[in-house]
Amino acid sequence: MGDDAYGISPEIIRRIASEIHDLTEAGVEVALVIGGGNIFRGAGLAAAGIDRVTGDHMGMLATVINSLAMQDALERLGVIARVMSAISINEICEDYIRRKAVRHLEKGRVVVFAAGTGNPFFTTDSAASLRAIEINAELLIKATKVDGIYSADPVKDKTAKRYDALSYDAVLDQKLGVMDATAIVLCRENNMPLRVLDMTQAGSMMRAVQGLNEGTLVSNQ
Repeated sequence: MGDDAYGISPEIIRRIASEIHDLTEAGVEVALVIGGGNIFRGAGLAAAGIDRVTGDHMGMLATVINSLAMQDALERLGVIARVMSAISINEICEDYIRRKAVRHLEKGRVVVFAAGTGNPFFTTDSAASLRAIEINAELLIKATKVDGIYSADPVKDKTAKRYDALSYDAVLDQKLGVMDATAIVLCRENNMPLRVLDMTQAGSMMRAVQGLNEGTLVSNQ
């Protein structure tokens, strides 16, 4: 969204695409899971009375819109990208097939996973954890607007402490809320390291894949 109230900021999406371009140039295989909250939040509308399943399906479609925008931004930079959707929309993107996604990555293409898991009641966080595990990713990055995990909301509590590293159990026990519990448990049970970082900071994703201490690392310590 950038500074807008909703929608897609061309400036922001170009900047993120540029950083992904730099990752691919460095030889990193990149897959993305994109949310749709800038356009539509199914859970929020469900709270206002709409059927939850219908609302979640609408949210999935919003992620497809964002994924197509990211694909376009990447291809403008010369990066070959493929959108793979968990719900069938064959006219505009591919269906998600795990082996095909891995093959795209092996060929140096960026894969954008759209429509979450394809199921209602599951968040984009859960989709990110699931896809990372399915493609045998080395690292799952949660790119946010905060430079890591804090003991409390740093906006509301100026004494909040930022953690350099945490265990999955600590995240769950302290209810730190960086990702939903389902996503965290998936990562814990499959030993998928998670790094939470601020995507508004230039070069943050590159520093993360280089193994530098960017943001907060969550793992089975």
